[in-house]
Amino acid sequence: MATPKPIVVVEDDPAIRRGLVDALRIAGYGPIEAADGREGLAAALSTDPVLVLLDVMLPSMDGFSVLAELRRAKPRLPILLVTARGAEEDRVRGLLGGADDYVVKPFSARELLARIEAVLRRSAERPQAVQRISIAGRKVDFERRELALASGERRPLSEKEAELLRYLASAPDRAVTREELLRCIWGLDPRGVTTRTVDMHVVRLREKLGDDAEAPAVLVTVRSKGYMLGAFEVLP
Repeated sequence: MATPKPIVVVEDDPAIRRGLVDALRIAGYGPIEAADGREGLAAALSTDPVLVLLDVMLPSMDGFSVLAELRRAKPRLPILLVTARGAEEDRVRGLLGGADDYVVKPFSARELLARIEAVLRRSAERPQAVQRISIAGRKVDFERRELALASGERRPLSEKEAELLRYLASAPDRAVTREELLRCIWGLDPRGVTTRTVDMHVVRLREKLGDDAEAPAVLVTVRSKGYMLGAFEVLP
C-alpha cells in the first residue's frame, strides 16, 4: 500500500481544521495538523509535505508571514491559501507573495480537493533549477544575474529578466504560456487578467541580449502558445 502524501494543514479553528483533515484523509492524503502560524511553519520545514494548506488569519504568526518564510526556505513547495469571502486584497497579496492558488471560505470538499489536485499537477511540471547556460554565443549566469555577450561585453540582468530566462531554461523543449509565466514569475493569477507584462519584458530582454526580434535565436516566440529558449547548453 502506498504511503499517503503528506499535506500540512494550518488552521486555528478546531472545527474547520477537523473538517479539512477528514476530507484529506478520505481522499487518501496524510494530513499533518497545525493550530497556529509558528506551529505550521515548523511542521512544513521539519517534514517533506507535498503541499501546505494555509489559512491567512492565524495566531502567533499570520499566514502571509508563514508564506514568506516558506518561499525563502522551500521555494518549490506548493502552497494553497485559505481566505475569507470577499477578502480580495488578501488573495492578491497572497498570490503576489508566491502562493500557488487560494480557496475562499466557505468551500466544499470537492472544490478544495480539485484545487489541491490542480496545484499538485502544476508543481509536478515545475521546471528544475539551472545555474548557467550558453546560448547562441552568449553566456547567462543566473546566480550573478549577468549576461556575457560573444564580444566579451558583460551586462547585468534585472531580477525578473534573470527569472524569466531561468524559467524558460528550466523548461526545455516546450513552449511556456504567458499565463504560466505570470503565475510562476510575477505571482499573478492570470484568470481575468489582461496585461502585456510578459511581452514587454521579452522585448526589453531581446534588446539586452542583442537578439534579432524578427528571427530570435535566444527568446523564441511560439505562435499561439508562448515562449521558449533556442538551443542551449547547460554549464557546470
